[in-house]
Amino acid sequence: MTVSRRTFLKTSVGLAAAAGLVGMPAIALAESVDLEALLTPGPLGDKILGDADAPVTIVEYASMTCGHCANFHKNTYPELKKNYIETGKVKFIFREFPLDPVAAAAFMLARSAPADKYFEIVDTMFENQRAWAFSDNPYNSLLNFSKQIGFTQESFEEALKNQKLLDAINAVRERGAGEFKVTSTPTFFINGEKHPGALPFDQMSKLIDAEL
Repeated sequence: MTVSRRTFLKTSVGLAAAAGLVGMPAIALAESVDLEALLTPGPLGDKILGDADAPVTIVEYASMTCGHCANFHKNTYPELKKNYIETGKVKFIFREFPLDPVAAAAFMLARSAPADKYFEIVDTMFENQRAWAFSDNPYNSLLNFSKQIGFTQESFEEALKNQKLLDAINAVRERGAGEFKVTSTPTFFINGEKHPGALPFDQMSKLIDAEL
């Protein structure tokens, strides 16, 4: 069966519960969660960069259609990666927290690509977010963009029809919201301490250095 725009939108009916969530920075006092629980992977396993024994672990919950997430990944993440992840100081865990059906579909594509291409695809999606995320025809926009990152129409449709994959991505989001009280994207946990919002590099650097 060919995936139509209607089918594309129907596949993410399970995201209705996220309708009240907003992709905006939140102002709140820092709070901590149980680190062992936080570091327990979801049903798809975690996507991780950096030294497994790094003294600082950062968990990010993000949505692919969140403009604040895109700004973080374009402006802060490169310096974070260069100065902390690649130097063995930070282990970075990226988790899916789709705020809408298009974001869920984007994560499904990233998870359907070769495993070693996941972060490359996420970076490309954030870099080119305006080209595919905001459209009157999100199905066609994402299809056209997916062809630029190695998908065919057939593999694109196959990815978006994978209900088990969608359920697993939803499970990651639901656990983040329910157990760790994630209410906006991006939200970061630095050694278990919660920090909502697209943190600039100097602020994130201070938080990391305090843990070293």
